[in-house]
Amino acid sequence: MDGVSWRILLEDLQTVYQQLSRAEAIALPPKTTSFKQWSNRLTEYAQSEAVLAESEYWCTQPVMDIRLPRDYADGANTQGSRETVSVSLSAEDTDSLLQEVPATYRTQINDVLLTALAQALAPWTGARSMAVDLEGHGREPIFDDVDLSRTVGWFTNIFPAHLQLEDCDNDPGRQLKSIKEQLRAVPSHGMSHGLLRYLRSDEEMTAKLRAIPPPEISFLYLGQFDHSQSTVSMFSEARESSGPAISPLANRSHLLEFSGSISEGRLKLTVAYSRNVHRSTTVERLAEDFVAALRALINHCRTTEVGGYTPSDFTDAGLSQEELDELIAELTAA
Repeated sequence: MDGVSWRILLEDLQTVYQQLSRAEAIALPPKTTSFKQWSNRLTEYAQSEAVLAESEYWCTQPVMDIRLPRDYADGANTQGSRETVSVSLSAEDTDSLLQEVPATYRTQINDVLLTALAQALAPWTGARSMAVDLEGHGREPIFDDVDLSRTVGWFTNIFPAHLQLEDCDNDPGRQLKSIKEQLRAVPSHGMSHGLLRYLRSDEEMTAKLRAIPPPEISFLYLGQFDHSQSTVSMFSEARESSGPAISPLANRSHLLEFSGSISEGRLKLTVAYSRNVHRSTTVERLAEDFVAALRALINHCRTTEVGGYTPSDFTDAGLSQEELDELIAELTAA
């Protein structure tokens, strides 16, 4: 089961315990859509014209077969060789990331994190493009008659994103706006990619999507743990390890796995890698570059004279970034 399911179960356990301690009858919220029902609906939806209409986006994305530099060319990327490096922001910077930064360019936290990641990777890979598998919670509100708010299961949504970093290192605001727009262009929060590749009964479509080189990087923002834990005061995260969840002989799906979460008021960024492929010093330097780029973006957004809109803020207008900038300049001067 996924992280959301843990919250559901722990809330229920706490509720039952408290009700029994008061000699009350057990009363829990109603059950929501089952995982089986959700799976069946997804399979049906994958055959629809609505999903097919989004295939053009996935099949026309530029092929970015970006191979990451390796310290050991022939090293086996196994689960048993997995190591991690962690870095973090200060509480002050984390608060700015959550409160001040979004208002500057109407961004979401993933826009900022992925811009910083692209900036950190560019000097290392020598490319201003980034291919990354983005992972989300997978509980997208696709159907009006489906409620997953209390459904227990492993929901996830993984799709490839091919992001281009603007060639203007002296203008981080422009780079941030560009990454924001590229992410907004992804249809259905990426859900249609998995539906087309794995569930649609169309072998030609499946073959096209599987022929696209898979990214060697994954990225997952897990959210704010402080909020979820505040509703379950009886439980806290255990300090001891739960042990390996995957066989050490299994191959890892990516060379680098980036994940971020906020707990105790601070953003923590973790990079998982294989010691058979990369030295710890290589990944530590990359992680530090990542957090340094993130701090620079936060400081940029703290500047009073920066800010602005992007075309996705006015979807019905059909304006380019240049046209929008000109219009706003005219309105400001009026």
